[in-house]
Amino acid sequence: MKNNDNHSKQYRIFDRLTHSWYEVTPEQYKEFDQWRTNLRKREQYWGRCFCPRDKWWLCDGNCLDCEFHTRNEVSLDNPLPDGEGTLGDYVPDDKPTPEEITADRDLLERLINCLHEIDPEADRIIQIWLDHPEGISDRKVAELLGRKQRTFADEMKKFRGKFKDFRNN
Repeated sequence: MKNNDNHSKQYRIFDRLTHSWYEVTPEQYKEFDQWRTNLRKREQYWGRCFCPRDKWWLCDGNCLDCEFHTRNEVSLDNPLPDGEGTLGDYVPDDKPTPEEITADRDLLERLINCLHEIDPEADRIIQIWLDHPEGISDRKVAELLGRKQRTFADEMKKFRGKFKDFRNN
């Protein structure tokens, strides 16, 4: 009669490099098996792993050296089949250029300096705006600053008027 006792199960991991088995604790095996299964599934989803089910025990997570790993990377520099340029010539790049980043940073610094000229508590106002990324009304900002709403609204109107001048430059 066969004994189906799970307590006698051996937990072993195969090392492809040395072609040997290593005894591990059930916790170590479970953690390693979960990690390599997640990795294998991710690689299979992206079409880079073609490991057959009967060879999953060989998986050690070292995909670059695995016989079932394939590279299906596409280079933007490879010529197109029709010979008309490369894929990089047709893929739009929507990232800002270094010049645009520098210009935006310069504009932000100029706006902050302008706000400092108009209001001595500019740093506090900026912090309030940062604390409310969803937007906050001038009335609420004036309330948080302990000022009259009309006075603060006039200052912001003046600031926005200067902002239009900056934006048009």
